[in-house]
Amino acid sequence: MMMSASRPVSDLGLDDVSIPFAVEPLDVRGRVVRLGPSVDAILARHGYPAPVARLLGEAAALTVLLGSALKMEGRFQLQTRSNGAVDMLVVDFDTPDRMRAFARFDAQLLAEAQAKGGATPAALLGSGHLAFTIEQGKELSRYQGLVALAGQGLEEAAHEYFRQSEQIPTLVRLAVAESLTGTGSSWRAGGLMVQFLPDASEGRRPPDLPPGDAPEGVEIHETPEDEAWAEARALAATVEDHELVDPLLSSERLLYRLFHERGVTVFDPQPVREACRCSDQRIRDMLRQFTPQERKDMIGDDGRIGVTCEFCSSHRDFDPVEFEPQT
Repeated sequence: MMMSASRPVSDLGLDDVSIPFAVEPLDVRGRVVRLGPSVDAILARHGYPAPVARLLGEAAALTVLLGSALKMEGRFQLQTRSNGAVDMLVVDFDTPDRMRAFARFDAQLLAEAQAKGGATPAALLGSGHLAFTIEQGKELSRYQGLVALAGQGLEEAAHEYFRQSEQIPTLVRLAVAESLTGTGSSWRAGGLMVQFLPDASEGRRPPDLPPGDAPEGVEIHETPEDEAWAEARALAATVEDHELVDPLLSSERLLYRLFHERGVTVFDPQPVREACRCSDQRIRDMLRQFTPQERKDMIGDDGRIGVTCEFCSSHRDFDPVEFEPQT
């Protein structure tokens, strides 16, 4: 739909959706993501400390921003490995709408960071790498993009990825909030991604990446930033954190606030739900990949093999006998 000043825009917030949009006069495409019950279920289930929950909430919003753009059946995964207090984040998005996530952290390092007032997302990640992986099925290729983590947060890491790997001018904004309710608290997360995707022409093209090593004596000429992208980026950068997570502010009205002077086209929302892919059969198949000795070492005091899913915390017990060779 096309929103304009003469069209009423709903104030009803919609949770757990990814909404694509376009600002045609500025050659801009993007998405807005609003996560409510889906991300709250993930964070509440694990009982993460607030700084860890915020970081994983940001990772979930970023994953849905990118994963919901996939047009084929497959999986998009965000994963970090680093030396910070939160040494691993994993978020899976299975098309068209399933998300799951977990974080691994060092409680002592986290406590030390909090005591020093340095429990920011960037500080909690530390140094390492961020990987984006796309799996398109067993018979199709697997793509992975990497970006170094060197003291920056997920927003800047995403910007670095698009600068280096995709060469697409991109602005990403992420926000997470915990709100008090009558029965406790709940988590919300939101994200905005704006990309400059002009028609293929010499006059309207994304800026070049920073130049690499040039021959001695050769002067480097940087491509000036396109005026349309400069305007779009300036408008999108005005979005506030609270606007991305406000349950009473719809994504449509937020986009109208940002781009109404140019006109913004909003497409059908894509639902998002929290769902784990673990199952008894999947875990059985995984256990069969271990050697008999390795499975023997897994047997607990009750004589069974217990497996707990890192994503959904579901616990399952299996009889070791069922994995023995049939005679």
